Amino acid sequence: MTPPLIPHGLHHVTAVTANARENLRYYTDTLGLRLVKKTVNQDDVTAYHLFYADRNGTPGSDLTFFEWPVPREEPGNHSISRTSLRIPEGTLEWWHEHLSASGRAPQRVTRAGRAHLDFTDPEGQRLSLVEGGPQGTPWEHSPIPADKQIHGLGPSELTLPNLFPTTRVLERAYHLTPSGTYPDPEQPARIIHVYQMGEGGPHAELHLRIDPALPAARPGAGGVHHLALRVQDDQYHAWNDHLSGLGLRTSGEVDRHWFHSIYYREPQGVLIELATDGPGFAVDEHPDHLGETLVLAPFLEPRRTQIEAGLTPLK
Repeated sequence: MTPPLIPHGLHHVTAVTANARENLRYYTDTLGLRLVKKTVNQDDVTAYHLFYADRNGTPGSDLTFFEWPVPREEPGNHSISRTSLRIPEGTLEWWHEHLSASGRAPQRVTRAGRAHLDFTDPEGQRLSLVEGGPQGTPWEHSPIPADKQIHGLGPSELTLPNLFPTTRVLERAYHLTPSGTYPDPEQPARIIHVYQMGEGGPHAELHLRIDPALPAARPGAGGVHHLALRVQDDQYHAWNDHLSGLGLRTSGEVDRHWFHSIYYREPQGVLIELATDGPGFAVDEHPDHLGETLVLAPFLEPRRTQIEAGLTPLK
């Protein structure tokens, strides 16, 4: 019997920064993540694409950034409005003290019955820490103690004007299932709907925040570009056939060198990617030296001199 097509969690979230140097400083020094791949946007080679993750660049731990010289995002509808990061059980108070000492005190809130710390990065990127989920691999050079390091991605929050038709796409196209609701911590009269992948958990959820009165978000620095769901390598072609069979206008199969992708912009404007676990970030760098040099996908390598000339060194 063919295994069912069900994503098994978040693969990565890609956001936007207008300052790659300061972005690198914050996510490695303050949050303690490892830069596991320094490359460029494959569709716009003038822009850095930086991947932060656990030591091994484990799928599901990647928070990535495009560098574009754009104004700050204006939050609103039709957007991915918050990115969660998972930390070990029992470390929430340690992180509260750590973030407060860094000058950006977090706010304690409850989301889907779990305690969270909500905070922003220096560009206003809306982040949240939550305990639990699969363990990551600690990075020995992180400034954060090994037993307190970020494991990976938690739930992504979408802000939308309507629940339907996004839920129809999540259920029919991606086989997510509704698993409950909870009051919005920012406006308790508003309800947030939880959709889970498989058996769910903080690593395998999307939270839908519905507010018809909000204006549309204006994309920019401090905002999220897209999110990606993890799919099994051997089901990649089947996923493409499945989405095509539903009549969805997707990107088709896209080889990103470190993983393979399929993109679809759901009816309310949020870009959702499916991404495979393999081949992984060690396909072109030694695991001990990930992120130390500029790496280009093979089809871009002939243009290396031109590409490097257009980039500002990060250090």
